[in-house]
Amino acid sequence: MGENPNVEQDMEQEEVTVTLTLDDGSQLECVVLTIFDAGEREYIALLPVESEDTEEGEVYLYRYSEDAEGNPNLENIEDDEEYEIVSDAFDELLDEQEYDELAGDEEEEF
Repeated sequence: MGENPNVEQDMEQEEVTVTLTLDDGSQLECVVLTIFDAGEREYIALLPVESEDTEEGEVYLYRYSEDAEGNPNLENIEDDEEYEIVSDAFDELLDEQEYDELAGDEEEEF
């Protein structure tokens, strides 16, 4: 399980997608939702492009870093405690975005 997923970026489209190579060798295309900080590291949230195999709303979280050339590198989060921190940070981010959208709508009335 310690293999890093291979990442291929497709910058042509409006949304940035990556193709994950899973442990069983299958490939899964995902949309990049966001890259965010939690604790001392950066993480990336990926939403699988709809297929029969994915559950609706299932988000994949990985450690995110870039090498010297700026190529993205994703690592599995192995530690349950670390995953909890990352998951909570992502949930807070979603809550803030929803709040910003609501607050943004109200501010436009003035």
